[in-house]
Amino acid sequence: MYSLFVSFLGDVPRVNGQLAVSRAFGDKSLKSHLRSDPAIQDTLVDSKTDLLVLASDGLWKVVDNQEAVDIARKIKDPQRAAKRLVAEALKRDSKDDISCVVVRFR
Repeated sequence: MYSLFVSFLGDVPRVNGQLAVSRAFGDKSLKSHLRSDPAIQDTLVDSKTDLLVLASDGLWKVVDNQEAVDIARKIKDPQRAAKRLVAEALKRDSKDDISCVVVRFR
């Protein structure tokens, strides 16, 4: 019989109190407890698409989608926009790792 639990240490879910959930994928000792089916979404990028924000849950836990778009739209340089989004997540006391990429289409 296996025992599995997910704890929330510092607002970061951990499998068996060991690894952050996303990092537990590929960990042999936890393999029987986890699934690694990705969430995939197709989105049409057309001439009306301004930008794309790709980010980890360290951003999305504290900044909602529209807020991220509003912040990124105000900054022309995508690298500066990504840094601004990370700064905003830190300002809001994000407890998780934060990765962010902003892609400008126009």
